[in-house]
Amino acid sequence: MNKITEKQLLTNKIVEAIQDTKGEDIMIFDLSGIENSVAQTFIICTGNSNTQVAAISGNIEKKVRNELQDRPWHVEGTENAMWVLLDYVSVVVHVFQRETREYYDIEELWGDAKITKIDN
Repeated sequence: MNKITEKQLLTNKIVEAIQDTKGEDIMIFDLSGIENSVAQTFIICTGNSNTQVAAISGNIEKKVRNELQDRPWHVEGTENAMWVLLDYVSVVVHVFQRETREYYDIEELWGDAKITKIDN
């Protein structure tokens, strides 16, 4: 399987896991055309509490591990679940609580990216 297909499968599985746990405001940022970006794809979503943020990030890890046999290279933010980051190298997932997402406004940092919004 080529890298593009693997990345698309991973992206699809992550979005599916977010939707399974009722994550909101899902956005996919294609950063592949941006020089010096930290990943090829960012996926951002919102949970309404630290419990939901933890559930979303846990479900992403579980679904990707069980169905694609892949694990994140790095995970951050699980202690307080205000903002959890899951780094799958080519795809980085940000799961925010609403207030934290609004405060950091990370979407504005990647204005040059091609953005896909996923309807819930």
